[in-house]
Amino acid sequence: MKKGLLTLFLVALSSYSQAQMKSQLKVEQGVSYELAQLRKSTVSDIKYVLDLKIPESKSERIQGTEILNFNYKKQNGNPLQIDFKEETTSLISVSVNGRVTEPVLENEHIIIESKFLKSGVNEIHFTFLAGDSALNRRDGYLYALFVPDRARTMFPCFDQPNLKANYSLSLTIPEKWSVITNGKLKETTVEGGSKKLNFGQSDLLPTYLFSFTAGDFKNFTEKISQQDSRLLYRETDSVKIKNSMDSIFTLYRNSLAYYEKWTGIPHPFQKHGMIAVPDFQFGGMEHPGAILFQNSTLFLDKNATQNQLNSRSNLIAHEVAHLWFGDMVTMDWFNDVWMKEVFANFMADKSTGASADRSIYDLKFLTTHFPAAYSVDRTLGANPIRQVLDNLKNAGMMYGPIIYNKAPIMMRQLELLIGEENFRKGIVEYLKKYAYSNATWPDLITILDSYTPEDLQSWNKVWVNDPGRPVIDYKVNYKDKKIQSFTISQHPEHGKEQKSWPQEFQIALFYPDKIEKVTVKLSGKQQEIAELKGKMKPLFILQNTSGIGYGVFGIDKTVMSDFSLVKDPVSRASTYISLYENMLGGSEITPLELFHFFTDQLQKESTELNLRLITGYISTIYWEFLPEAQRLKESENIENTFWKALQAQTTKNNKKILFDGYQGVFQSQQAYDNLYTIWKSQTPPQDVSLNDEDFTSLALSLSLRNNDNNDLLQEQLARIKNPDRINRFKIIMKAASSDKKIRDDFFNGLSEKKNRTNESAIGASLAYLHHPLRQKVSINYLPKTLELLQEIQKTGDIFFPDNWLRSTFSSYQDPKALEIATKFLLQNPDYNPILKNKILQATDNLRRAQKLIK
Repeated sequence: MKKGLLTLFLVALSSYSQAQMKSQLKVEQGVSYELAQLRKSTVSDIKYVLDLKIPESKSERIQGTEILNFNYKKQNGNPLQIDFKEETTSLISVSVNGRVTEPVLENEHIIIESKFLKSGVNEIHFTFLAGDSALNRRDGYLYALFVPDRARTMFPCFDQPNLKANYSLSLTIPEKWSVITNGKLKETTVEGGSKKLNFGQSDLLPTYLFSFTAGDFKNFTEKISQQDSRLLYRETDSVKIKNSMDSIFTLYRNSLAYYEKWTGIPHPFQKHGMIAVPDFQFGGMEHPGAILFQNSTLFLDKNATQNQLNSRSNLIAHEVAHLWFGDMVTMDWFNDVWMKEVFANFMADKSTGASADRSIYDLKFLTTHFPAAYSVDRTLGANPIRQVLDNLKNAGMMYGPIIYNKAPIMMRQLELLIGEENFRKGIVEYLKKYAYSNATWPDLITILDSYTPEDLQSWNKVWVNDPGRPVIDYKVNYKDKKIQSFTISQHPEHGKEQKSWPQEFQIALFYPDKIEKVTVKLSGKQQEIAELKGKMKPLFILQNTSGIGYGVFGIDKTVMSDFSLVKDPVSRASTYISLYENMLGGSEITPLELFHFFTDQLQKESTELNLRLITGYISTIYWEFLPEAQRLKESENIENTFWKALQAQTTKNNKKILFDGYQGVFQSQQAYDNLYTIWKSQTPPQDVSLNDEDFTSLALSLSLRNNDNNDLLQEQLARIKNPDRINRFKIIMKAASSDKKIRDDFFNGLSEKKNRTNESAIGASLAYLHHPLRQKVSINYLPKTLELLQEIQKTGDIFFPDNWLRSTFSSYQDPKALEIATKFLLQNPDYNPILKNKILQATDNLRRAQKLIK
């Protein structure tokens, strides 16, 4: 054949193959990548008109009607698949373009035969019973949470992120209830104890961002951007409400103003609205005009710690950032879900850091992101930032500390590589180019590539497409007490592949009277640091003193002897983290040595975030890396050290952190009596502020050390006044009970989906059920816990599988627990690889404990 004819033949063959693929596309559960691609090429201009009747009783089904309008490119007589993950009986009627059809529901899809469809505008009417699994129906309220692919569990839809649509919603609800959704309220009619609310058309949104909340809420209204904007809440603590409301709206406005200025793009949506949800399973969710927040994070009393204040400001800034990053510009497919999260976290850090001292921003960034990222990236189950996704039904498993914590670290390094202003210009170009549309990570990299001479493709592979972190060591040679040569080297922590992480960090030489610093731009496997040649021999050397470098930084344990020379809080935090990571890696630093070093710092460390960091490390080492006999030997000393440090520290927040640490590790009868007196009298130690939730937490800590705790738990239950917190405690107290039968019944009940609906409370309950003081019995729950994991993933929200595993395995050190997990994976060689990784992540400390406990 001639070249031209050959080309035409190949094009025709390719077109035929694609047509054959489309015609043979099978109907399978979830939303496959192939189905999503096909629909993206054939469906556009989507509008949903939904009318729902919501009864007050959560046991009654919600009746719904829907009008679905869309433009369609009819091809090859293929049927159209519309997603609806419900029982067949829930789909009552279907009519297509005015013709009534027999409802056909197959493998979670409504099948619309081609003969009923036409090229151009189509209209389908559905009558259905809404599914409850994503509506989070509680006593007196509900909230719709459809991320990542759960809109299809409630109503028929095209449930994929790159088919954006407009939504018009009408709700009939009990008269006393309130509602917030994405659109503005148009009209309300009241009749016979019910009311009907009609909302205007929403902005263009993917299905996962469509949402509504309805229920018995209180309303608070303030101006945001000259609009009356509401916050719905159920908090009953008048002190918290008074102390928090202005702060919530101020933080929201400040974040909004920062992002508008940084991007040059005004707020991209028609309205603002917030809902504070009790026991919310996430921190927040970014539905435009209807942002959901965890109630306990928003509402704080006047004695809130810096960590609590940071959590609130970060949460609000994170969700507001999503309005640009994720909501206005949305990932094309959920393999890039990390993009919206990295920008939300990265921009939240910028927003909250804009009004703070640079060192405060650096310390918050370091202590927030690095330990969390390392908790996954150090494990054998580490996943890359950007993952492969075959079907949206698996999208929920992609969430975790890598996308929330490693990705912002990566993005900060990318900004350092490109330069702050060029980075901003590239991001703004990306936002404007893809506004109200969808984009991929390669789309963004292509834009950023034009703003830098650096090789972003190679950089992208190791940071974004590969898992893991580097081990970064140094070698120094001295001559006549001067540095003759100083060499940095790096290698992957796991695996044999030779690769390097281009990044910037700082090295400091510590002398009795001064500190010499040098910035390192590491770009290869080995690098000579010429600037250090000729420097006098220091007392010790610290890598990554600025806290921006990522990896396991080799450290000389002698730093612990001269640690008083490390004055800078960021450098101290970085050193604490490096010491802990080196200990975990089996270096010459033993768990007991590090435990003693950290406990010695309790009275000396005055920076709140650092004190919280080391008390967390103390608790982890105590329960997970000291053998039981050693724990008992150390118990009295650690209790006394915490209590003395509590007296010695001068700030209320630091005292509160130490009190929490004390109640987390105590084992002696004397400490029990001390804490019981505090709980019983509700009289905290001097200058320690405890609120109702703190006393609830204290009651649960006491209950773990009490062999007959029913009276204690019942008394605490009677003290709680807020109905939502009562419901939460009723769940947790079963797991904390001293009665083994009650605990057995609680755990066995988790096999039923209805007993897992409050995922936040269940996660907390599992931590008490598997507390180290209960593990000789609770270890028997581990096989069933693993057996239920796939069901947990199918029926739960995105963070629940990880929460389920970590709340269960995180404190075990018994080799039998590791044997159970190992046996489970061996018996299931074809197990879902993402869930397998989550098991490896959750059991990493358990695996390390076998080597570290001698």
